[in-house]
Amino acid sequence: MTREAKRLGFFIDAAACSGCKACAMACRDKNNLPAGVRWRRVYEVAGGGWRREGEAWVPELSVYNLSIACNHCEKPLCRDGCPSQAIEKREDGVVLIDADKCLGCRYCEWTCPYGAPQFDEAAGVMTKCDMCADLIGRGETPACVLACPMRALDFGEIEELRAKYGPAAEIHPLPAAAMTDPSLVIRPHRDAARAARAAVLVKNREEV
Repeated sequence: MTREAKRLGFFIDAAACSGCKACAMACRDKNNLPAGVRWRRVYEVAGGGWRREGEAWVPELSVYNLSIACNHCEKPLCRDGCPSQAIEKREDGVVLIDADKCLGCRYCEWTCPYGAPQFDEAAGVMTKCDMCADLIGRGETPACVLACPMRALDFGEIEELRAKYGPAAEIHPLPAAAMTDPSLVIRPHRDAARAARAAVLVKNREEV
């Protein structure tokens, strides 16, 4: 990777995300996405139970939101699983789908552990977040980041994000980072550690 093309990525502050979905709406509006195609999705993670302390029952609940799009992984399984080589990773780490090469077989959808590739039924091809390649090409910021009223999202060179916000962290229900080495830095919600070991589920599966 050249000095001029450092790896780009996203930062997510799960502790600050209110679940308003402004990021998802901005993505849909900017990219004119059809119904059912969701490049950025907000997971509503919730659950838990009760713990007895003497004669009292104390709640052990976990509730937080998590905004996720394509993580433009260093080891993109979507690209590796594409039989037509329609997916490429640029020098700056942005992973793109070439619609002209896409067969619509949906193999990338099955191999991506984050559910990032989305099938456009009308066009018959796969689509996904391109990190607002047109905007960042002009030195601007992705639409989802600009739309967040809580400033829970950020964007930039991945090493700078890690230096600013700390090392990348894993969070339930995302898969182990070692699987794909996502270009993602996460500030976990305080309930995340409890969520990983408790009966905590994604409550809005129909949306994500």
